[in-house]
Amino acid sequence: MEPTEQLSYILPTLSATVDRIQAMQMNDPTPCTRFTVHDVLNHVIVLGGSFAYLFRGEEAPELKPPAVYGRVPAVEFRKVMDDLLDAAKSPGAMERTISAPVGEMPGSTFARFVAFDGLIHGWDLATATGLSYELPPAVIASVDEFARGAVTSEMRDGDTFKDATTASDDASPMERLVAFSGRSL
Repeated sequence: MEPTEQLSYILPTLSATVDRIQAMQMNDPTPCTRFTVHDVLNHVIVLGGSFAYLFRGEEAPELKPPAVYGRVPAVEFRKVMDDLLDAAKSPGAMERTISAPVGEMPGSTFARFVAFDGLIHGWDLATATGLSYELPPAVIASVDEFARGAVTSEMRDGDTFKDATTASDDASPMERLVAFSGRSL
């Protein structure tokens, strides 16, 4: 599955998940260690906004999360995710060399990392807030296949990625991918 196709499923699903988060859940802990729901939203908004610039071959300015208190920044989140998807689909984005946080790589490889990150953070948000998080099995399988070949032991520094955990024998494909990412189930 092409990376833009993965993102075409993941980013709208992520936005739809954020649409269902309640303001009272913003300070709830998530499976992403040290991050609350609010922190994950801010992280994804800032990185997603920055990544859109990279896909377009532009220098990303220093972005800050929206100053939103007492509500979920669902509108702001969706705007960033829509722009990120548009940028990933923009002419030349998949061929362009991108200097990403995990190194220099073709846009198509970077888009796969973005899909992996978005898929996992969507699961973090859904798990923390008790929401369902459903994506086609082919999307999960495609992201999983990429992640297992791309995430190196050097990337498992405890910050970029943690060491993989063990999923139970009856774990779903998503749970196995989440465990591979370093989340505890």
